[in-house]
Amino acid sequence: MSAVTLEDVDRQIRNGFRFLRFKPAIEALFLKDYAASRIKLSPIWAVVGTLIYDLVYFGDRTMMADVFQQLVMVRFGIFTPFALITVVALRRWPSALNYDLLAISVAVLGVLLPMSVAMHSGSPYLFVYQNGNVAAFLFFVIALRPRFVTILIGLTLMCAVQFTTTKLSGAFDDVVYTGIITFYVTLAIFLVLSAYFSEHKDRLNFLNQLRGSLLHVQLEQKSERDELTSLFNRHSLDRMRSSIWRPDGEVQSVAIIMLDIDRFKLFNDVHGHMEGDDCLRAVCQCISREIGANGTAFRFGGEEILVLLPDTTCEVAFAIAERTRRSIETFAIPHRGLDGGHVTASLGVTCGRPSQDTLEDLLKTADAALYEAKRAGRNMVIVAHGPFLNSSDEPQNDHDRDFGEPLSAA
Repeated sequence: MSAVTLEDVDRQIRNGFRFLRFKPAIEALFLKDYAASRIKLSPIWAVVGTLIYDLVYFGDRTMMADVFQQLVMVRFGIFTPFALITVVALRRWPSALNYDLLAISVAVLGVLLPMSVAMHSGSPYLFVYQNGNVAAFLFFVIALRPRFVTILIGLTLMCAVQFTTTKLSGAFDDVVYTGIITFYVTLAIFLVLSAYFSEHKDRLNFLNQLRGSLLHVQLEQKSERDELTSLFNRHSLDRMRSSIWRPDGEVQSVAIIMLDIDRFKLFNDVHGHMEGDDCLRAVCQCISREIGANGTAFRFGGEEILVLLPDTTCEVAFAIAERTRRSIETFAIPHRGLDGGHVTASLGVTCGRPSQDTLEDLLKTADAALYEAKRAGRNMVIVAHGPFLNSSDEPQNDHDRDFGEPLSAA
């Protein structure tokens, strides 16, 4: 679904699909749904269809007594095993094309087998007997419901078989034979029209369902994403907290980076809020690029960004924070309020164990580290050491105070 957008679906609905064909990306989704729904029902139709087909045994016995043994052979020895094999084959190689091919095979074989035997019969009931193939036509179109093109091809082949075997039987004069042709052609035309409108309706329903699914995904994303920066919002933070801070959670450690754009209020005052929004988006792109798959970034409020890094030590978190700080500085967004200066950011880092430290406590510590970075001169990273530093609980350097030394490339 990711390859199809809501706009693609709306455009397809507006443009229509007179030839029962969508744009490639939507068509691929439709065929996948089509194959899944048809193949799911194939065992039911195999059992029901075969049962009905084999119950004609009693008609064979009464109307076609002279070729009864041959009819028993083709029904029970050929068609029934073939119908069951098709179900196994579809489960083994599920696809829309395979379903359509097997549907045609079953339909054509269903007409060909009994008629190829009955054409050699001298029974006076052949006219009534051959009309029984109407059930095969109806079953193919209404029950199996392959795609329209498949139905068109299948009905053409079934009519060809019906007309050929009836003609070769020599049991009917030209008037009766013409009547048989007229009847089956008329039946086929009605079935083709019915199949077209049925598939058109199925495709329209599919588009509406797909549109509803995409709209739901879009609304869900909007509920969890900040509209301006595309970062996750605080609602998403609550969901993330539930997955990390739980009794049986697998996350053993967590690091937090709190980032704030330096003198951003002054930037807005000098440049205006439109450029301020552009600046915020650019900074958030730097953040997302630097954290990559290591963690998740949230717009915590205003120009303040929170980065959550599961299973990350303070050393790794500091390295990510420092790369982020340098990336923002290197991006060199002009800040006219600083006499030729550029936009920079201050970052506070802390870490802890979900089993020992609450999210609120870590946020307070990271926020205090961020405040310390601001107080110490901005454009730097400060690491606040909580009870957990890395894989061992012993401090690895002289940062054994509440806050580490200010770290900056400036």
